[in-house]
Amino acid sequence: MPQQLDLRVHPDHLDDNEWIKRAAAMKLQKNAKDISSCTIKRRSIDARGRTPMYQLKVEVVLVGEEPIPEPTFFNIRKITNAKSKVLIIGAGPAGYLAAMRCLELNLKPIVIERGYNVRLRRKDLRQIQQFNIVNPDSNYCFGEGGAGTYSDGKLYTRANKRGNVRKILQILVAHGANSDILIDSHPHIGSNKLPQVVQAIRETIIENGGEVLFDHRVVDFIIKDKKILGVQCQNGIEVRGDACVLATGHSARDIYHMCQDNGVQLEFKPFAIGVRMEHPQELIDKIQYNQSREGINLPAASYGLSCQADGHGVYSFCMCPGGLIVPAATSPGELVVNGMSLSRRDSPFANAATVVTLDKNPSKVDPFGGLKYQEELERAFFNYGDRGMKAPAQRLTDFMDGKVSSTLRETSYIPGIYSAPIHEMLPEWIVASMKKGIRQFDQRMRGYYTEEAQLIGLESRTSAPIRIPRDKELLMSADIDGLFPCGEGAGYAGGILSAALDGDKIVDKIKDYIERE
Repeated sequence: MPQQLDLRVHPDHLDDNEWIKRAAAMKLQKNAKDISSCTIKRRSIDARGRTPMYQLKVEVVLVGEEPIPEPTFFNIRKITNAKSKVLIIGAGPAGYLAAMRCLELNLKPIVIERGYNVRLRRKDLRQIQQFNIVNPDSNYCFGEGGAGTYSDGKLYTRANKRGNVRKILQILVAHGANSDILIDSHPHIGSNKLPQVVQAIRETIIENGGEVLFDHRVVDFIIKDKKILGVQCQNGIEVRGDACVLATGHSARDIYHMCQDNGVQLEFKPFAIGVRMEHPQELIDKIQYNQSREGINLPAASYGLSCQADGHGVYSFCMCPGGLIVPAATSPGELVVNGMSLSRRDSPFANAATVVTLDKNPSKVDPFGGLKYQEELERAFFNYGDRGMKAPAQRLTDFMDGKVSSTLRETSYIPGIYSAPIHEMLPEWIVASMKKGIRQFDQRMRGYYTEEAQLIGLESRTSAPIRIPRDKELLMSADIDGLFPCGEGAGYAGGILSAALDGDKIVDKIKDYIERE
């Protein structure tokens, strides 16, 4: 019977299948000729020693044995005589994976997206980057694939308590993602590859009987006797269905107001605010690997840091090794930045959100308290320099010393940066917590605190500032029958994989609901 082994492999040998086979044979006290195959099932990097090593879990099949085939966890089928339609508002990971699950259960999915397909979205991203023009319906947050499509494609969730992670990864691979995501401990697709994957998923949905409607911003629910019957779009079109998945992402603020207008309960949800911290990637490599990566088979190094300061969580988030900083505003007159990496992660810059958690509702009673706080800061950062999408920046050492930077380093942020007192622009409590957190970060990662690093603001879209409550068992709104809040925008996910898992599992509840009706 095939066996699984743990092996430590020097980076130089990672791509040498024969070397790995010999190492497995030695551990099993076998001859390499006795091994039929040696397949890597899991891969991570252990950089704790003087020399970084790959930690592999391999499946060894001896001659005469049969490999254990991996089960396929999805079965997409063309819908036949489907009597029920499921409206899915939002074509992000939650929405598209909900649509895929509908196909498995012979429900007709109708995906309704305010933005454009991945190809047309590129034009609007160029408008933001080069001309400071923000299309409120098509930008880094809105459009096919959601925020993750053009802002990285990291897949950092492995917790199967949310659902079958392997299923989601298999679907992504079947639609063009590199199969490495099945074995890497921190899988990453890349913003240059993810659009093709997203388009292939859309084609699967349509080919198997589903629909995808672009440029259809939902402006109202159609409700009768507290039951959802459909939605009204901005173009005057009504779309009717038997249930509705609300998967609009963390930046669709108009949807929260629409929910409130229709009697849907909302509540404040903690989120975080801060900046993008940008370092030279070469510096991060030397800190994490104790050496330069030049000539060594290692990826751009990453990091993850967190601590408590003044009762607030301070942490790095969405770390982008070899990455870029991008403008993520969804409306004119606001300044928001985010991070991304292409699949090769070969930019000379590393960036990560460095943020402080806002745990308590600033207004105490208004569920929009956090959202309003977020909006006010984004407008303040935009208005401070009145320079379009150019972003305020400050060297890390100057931020800590409370002084404006006389010079700035080069940056990956295409619209450009200008020197500004971020230590005065952010609320005092955020600055105080962030400074204490940065001192702790430097204790854990010597060299993090350096004048080579600079802060670029504002990073404020870490997660939704509002939650749309749903029944824990039914996953349905308690206020409107047939409305299923889902994914990151509803407050039940925090990234591509967790949103996809939420979309996948919610359709099973929808099928139960439709059958009860």
